Amino acid sequence: MEKRTIGSSSLSVAPLAFGGNVFGWTADEPTSFHLLDAFVAAGFNLIDTADVYSRWVPGNKGGESETIIGNWLKKSGKREAVVLATKLGAEMAPDKKGLSKGYIERAVDESLRRLQTDYIDLYQSHYDDPATPIEETLDAFGHLIKAGKVRFIGASNFTPERLKESMEISAKQGYPAYQSLQPEYNLYDRQTYEQGYEPLVVQYGLGVLNYYSLASGFLTGKYRSEADLSKSPRGQGIRKYLTDRGFRILNALDEVAEQYGATPAQISLAWLMAHRGITAPIASATSVEQLHDLAKAAELTLDESAISKLTTVSADE
Repeated sequence: MEKRTIGSSSLSVAPLAFGGNVFGWTADEPTSFHLLDAFVAAGFNLIDTADVYSRWVPGNKGGESETIIGNWLKKSGKREAVVLATKLGAEMAPDKKGLSKGYIERAVDESLRRLQTDYIDLYQSHYDDPATPIEETLDAFGHLIKAGKVRFIGASNFTPERLKESMEISAKQGYPAYQSLQPEYNLYDRQTYEQGYEPLVVQYGLGVLNYYSLASGFLTGKYRSEADLSKSPRGQGIRKYLTDRGFRILNALDEVAEQYGATPAQISLAWLMAHRGITAPIASATSVEQLHDLAKAAELTLDESAISKLTTVSADE
């Protein structure tokens, strides 16, 4: 399978990342193990999670996803077969959030313990922390890299301005530089990334691991009416996509999917994989069957006509 490099790092990944937000939420530990086994068996290797996953579930406190992944790594012995990406900075507790040096040193050790590994391949700032100087954050990451706890760093949910400032400080002062960006990007949600972030991605050679690759499931074609919103726990969040433009996108996906003998989800991911700068879209699955469906996207090569049709019909109005 084609492998892509994340930024200018030495991390080589297949063009689809597994989103670990479902572990400990809509996928219990046995199911998660089956999903991870199937993901690696299909030739993929990038697993993305965060310390805060899945704190939003009643009864959870955060760390559940990392714990499940760690248990799987211990049981399977597949640590060297995967590129492990996690994030810090989201609020785990009132005194456990942000990107200060002290908290970064504390958070990484807790993630390593849960993940049952000695190192994290890609450690990402989940959210910006305006209260902490950028220099302090990057210096702390530098110490983690020197200590062998982290190989490379990435950013998520930064404004374009703060991302640019971070990259400039790294270049001028010799701190480690972010190698990746994790933005929201899919066929429906395009404008923010393409206008605000893509120029920086090109300028700095960043890898892109975009989330909500399937617009919370809308681009699978599963949700085509208000009545469909009750089909999953995420259904109500899809209401915003039920617009004239959203339906035009689904119609185009149906047409291209029929042309390629594929599903709308596969075509949506293949369109992202073909886009300049996109390293590996992040997608989640809660069943092995669903995972196998998504994995087939990596086998598709859309022609220019198909890409153009999807790009044109999904353009922001």
